[in-house]
Amino acid sequence: MPPEDLPRGRPAALDGARPSRKLLAGFLWATLTVAIFAGWFVVTRFSVTRILNVWDLTALRYGIGAILLAPVLLRDLPPRAWRNGFVFSVLWGAPFAALVALGVQMTSAGRAASVTPTLMPVFAGLLGWLLLRQPPGKIRLFGYAAIAAGLCGFILTATGGQGAPSLLGLGFLALAAAMWAGYTLLLRGSGLTPMQSAALICFWSGVIFVPLYAVLDIGRLAQAPRAEIAVQGFYQGVLMSIVALVSFNRAVALLGPAAAAAMIALVPVVASLLAIVFLGEVPTVAEGISIAFIVAGVLLATRPARSPAR
Repeated sequence: MPPEDLPRGRPAALDGARPSRKLLAGFLWATLTVAIFAGWFVVTRFSVTRILNVWDLTALRYGIGAILLAPVLLRDLPPRAWRNGFVFSVLWGAPFAALVALGVQMTSAGRAASVTPTLMPVFAGLLGWLLLRQPPGKIRLFGYAAIAAGLCGFILTATGGQGAPSLLGLGFLALAAAMWAGYTLLLRGSGLTPMQSAALICFWSGVIFVPLYAVLDIGRLAQAPRAEIAVQGFYQGVLMSIVALVSFNRAVALLGPAAAAAMIALVPVVASLLAIVFLGEVPTVAEGISIAFIVAGVLLATRPARSPAR
């Protein structure tokens, strides 16, 4: 073997290790995102059944987030970044939160946690296929089918005396899922960092929604205990507006939009476990089967694509 060929194996080994670390980091960011989003449904359900309403939570989420992330926007950003940020705020900002809130109001928090995060990876795969000419492959198609089957099982086996789900409410939740999927696909080509994207989403949402919230006087903050406002302010304004946005953006950058979107399908599973602990809501056997379908779909949909033959 010529001497000049000896060092070539070492960079190849390092290159092989880098994708593994990148994949691990992506799954860790996605896990953090799933935990925060799953807890969001439980925390939100706790407050909206007491004093605070969904408009209070939306104002806390984007008002606090806009203030905390304002220093990020002091740096020079090109006009295109502000335009992209406005589009992102429409897709995953206050309008998205309002659609989910309406869906929760017209159906239930449990169904909302099962519909929007579960349908989002399906829409992401379909949009990537139709608009970006990126076919998902047979394995991911089977994964999407399993996710959809689990979603249908969740809806059909819903219990707790909630009655039949509202078709309009389910439509709001499905539209929110499609908007979320569009955001994941547009993010990678925007050139924005995760922190810049989070700051712009909070800025535009705060500028548009918070003044309307104050003028229309639709809040109940004055009637709520300070402790509850503090908890919701931290969860909505810090965890949801900043940590979840950044962690999800990092997952998209490291795993790709399809795999990161499919990881979000685990939100109803984790939310169900949290609901057992904090709300005493034990799923039925049929709901457990639906969860198993969703987990299987996530495992298939997040499977990395095969590299081309050498």
